[in-house]
Amino acid sequence: MTTFLQTLETFFWNVLNRPGLSDIADILIVAIIIYELLMLTRDTRGSAVLKGLAMLLLIVGIAIFSLTLSYTDESGATRTGVEGFLVYITPDFTGLTVQRFLNIALDAMSQLFFSLSVSMGIMITYGSYVKDDVDLSKANNQIEIFDTGVAFLAGLMIIPAVYVFLGTDGMASGPSLTFISLPKVFAAMGGVGRIIGAVFFLALGFAALTSCVSVMETLVANCMEIFHKSRKEMCAAVGVYSLVTAVLICLGYNALYFELPLPNGSTAQLLDVMDYISNSFLMPFISLLTSILIGWIVGPKWIIAEVEKNGEHFGRAKLYSVMMKYVVPVVMLILFLTSTGLGSLIFGS
Repeated sequence: MTTFLQTLETFFWNVLNRPGLSDIADILIVAIIIYELLMLTRDTRGSAVLKGLAMLLLIVGIAIFSLTLSYTDESGATRTGVEGFLVYITPDFTGLTVQRFLNIALDAMSQLFFSLSVSMGIMITYGSYVKDDVDLSKANNQIEIFDTGVAFLAGLMIIPAVYVFLGTDGMASGPSLTFISLPKVFAAMGGVGRIIGAVFFLALGFAALTSCVSVMETLVANCMEIFHKSRKEMCAAVGVYSLVTAVLICLGYNALYFELPLPNGSTAQLLDVMDYISNSFLMPFISLLTSILIGWIVGPKWIIAEVEKNGEHFGRAKLYSVMMKYVVPVVMLILFLTSTGLGSLIFGS
């Protein structure tokens, strides 16, 4: 089992650090699969069903097992999963400043944007596929509950395990939180860990694949409408574009490696720069413009009327109006200034 974990860890870092034709071939295969899935149907809502229940059960099971872990390091200190859970849910305000709080809020908002597919056009695209008889208020409540619940379970699955094997320092490890820490959890399960680990990473890969389909569906659908082209043509064009950018991002960890300081104080490589531009810059900016559009130009009443057009009750209509007109624009403006580095000049360090 130890050899298996070492092989997995070595493979993960080799993919990032060593360019090779096999890595590009892997990306090409994934691109072909996504192209075929996009060609099969316009409505990919079934992807949520395909990756939903099995992945949820795995996450719950692994999260529960993570709480039972215990590890004694070379210094003799013993860390447990329950202690890691307490680290996970206990706020730490040490050294917290206004600027630091805004950076944390920006990171949380970026994750929220990505998790809920906000400010990327995905909600708008899939919203156009929703039938008129769907209760939008009820669907919105379900999304809030399940998205928050799964996010909490994902943290419960990973953070206690990271704390047990790597301590608090390991929580800044980025991608290795999943690809290095979780295999140690599976190793602690014994022989059955091989099976659970294989199923988990297979489901994780499938979830990533179907998420790519959702993101690219927005591009394909909008390009079809803008350029008046067929789905096949737009799938091919978007696929080529995505393949080229994916290869460049892959090379950003090796042949195209560089380090660039970001306005938030971190040092970034190519992928980090793209992630920063997308999640920390464009998404808050688009959300700011969207809140102004809905709150002051179109008007919240138009959205409320759409939600209630079949007689459904929108219990948070007044709250929604206040949030969209007064709260969201201000919050998005502050986060946007923080993401550009202007927040440090205004709010201090």
